[in-house]
Amino acid sequence: MKHVLITAGASGIGRAMGEAFDAAGYAVAVTDADAAALSSCPDHWACYEADVTDEAAMRDVIAPMGALDVLCANAGIAGPTSLVEETDLSDWKKCVSVNLEGAFLACKYAVPAMKAAGRGSVILTSSTAGLYGYPNRAPYAAAKWGIIGLMKTLAMELGPSGIRANAICPGAVEGPRMEGVLKREALAKGMTRDQVYQGYAGGTSLRRFVEARDIADMAVFLGSDAARSVSGQVIAVDGHTENPDPRL
Repeated sequence: MKHVLITAGASGIGRAMGEAFDAAGYAVAVTDADAAALSSCPDHWACYEADVTDEAAMRDVIAPMGALDVLCANAGIAGPTSLVEETDLSDWKKCVSVNLEGAFLACKYAVPAMKAAGRGSVILTSSTAGLYGYPNRAPYAAAKWGIIGLMKTLAMELGPSGIRANAICPGAVEGPRMEGVLKREALAKGMTRDQVYQGYAGGTSLRRFVEARDIADMAVFLGSDAARSVSGQVIAVDGHTENPDPRL
């Protein structure tokens, strides 16, 4: 049986990933900082309460795992919605720490087991914010661009050991996190929530948000042997975003 570890795997995109890998026959392990969300995970999943920015916690969870075929470094937060000159340094640091440093730590402690096995797939969750500039979202966009650079470097470093690395860039995903973003952007821009929603949806060819299961299905593909020659790639699952907001 293959093994997958998913950070922030108890809810949202991470939970959808866990369910998809479970359905594909993987042994699923998840970390999450939300104890209540972890308690709702299936009993046969290995669940660990851990903050992805806490190096000791990540080391203690991941290093003893041994066999690990797929890592989904998925943890992230939306960060502040504000103009750059109005963004507090503390909010910037927290956003970058969770989104970028959290991915780095997960990779740091997962890679040795993959190298020992001579195989593996590292999947980093970036964002279409890692492909475009996003007004009022400077910390988040900077972190998600950083994820792309991390992934490209990992692909080069780990390829000789039989390990692949790729990044998924979700677009606007239906769910509570995006609802929060919509409301904060509406307030910051003097618009309604529905106007902001239509701005995001209208910037895609499909004219709609994506769902967490769409991201999860891509992760399962990237973790599988069907993607054995896919590495170093940035794959958007976003309904084809041409512009994050066509009004800009």
